[in-house]
Amino acid sequence: MSDVVTPNGATALAAALGNRSVVLVGMMGAGKSSIGRRLAGRMEIPFVDADIEIEKAAGMSIAEIFSAHGEAYFRAGEGRVIVRLLDGGPQVLATGGGAFMNPETRAAIRAKGISVWLRATLEVLNRRIKRRGDRPLLKDSDPVETLKRLIEQRYPVYAEADVTVESREVPHETIVDEILAGLHSHFQSRDNQNSDAGGAAS
Repeated sequence: MSDVVTPNGATALAAALGNRSVVLVGMMGAGKSSIGRRLAGRMEIPFVDADIEIEKAAGMSIAEIFSAHGEAYFRAGEGRVIVRLLDGGPQVLATGGGAFMNPETRAAIRAKGISVWLRATLEVLNRRIKRRGDRPLLKDSDPVETLKRLIEQRYPVYAEADVTVESREVPHETIVDEILAGLHSHFQSRDNQNSDAGGAAS
């Protein structure tokens, strides 16, 4: 994407959000938190990590929640927390890898946010995730196969996001630039649709 959004343009995008959130979705290791913090800084709005808020609400780590209560319990709590957080916009909100798979959560994000999928290849994800051992869904004997299965399940749903940006091994600011350009295009497309609808109505 060649368009570069200036600092003033980034804050103008934040103003265009109104009370909505920019919601980052994608697999574990896609960079949602690290990219999200930089994106929020550029747009001069708060950054919120849904996983951290879930841990605060539960009083335990996500790994501990999985271990003590299982994934279904975690997903139910995750959905409730994200719906609550969406009332706090404008903000950049990073969500866990499975959050967007919940139809109710997707509907809430669609109503109160603009979703951005940070898409990454299996190779990129595997390389990044190897550096960390805190991923509950990858605790089995073959994490690469688990990643492949999750990609097959999740990528068709992630593709419903409003904006898609490729997460890859480039400076974080490059990804931020591409997200801002994608948001700019999204707003332009929406404005054109609204003007077309207005013209048809008249």
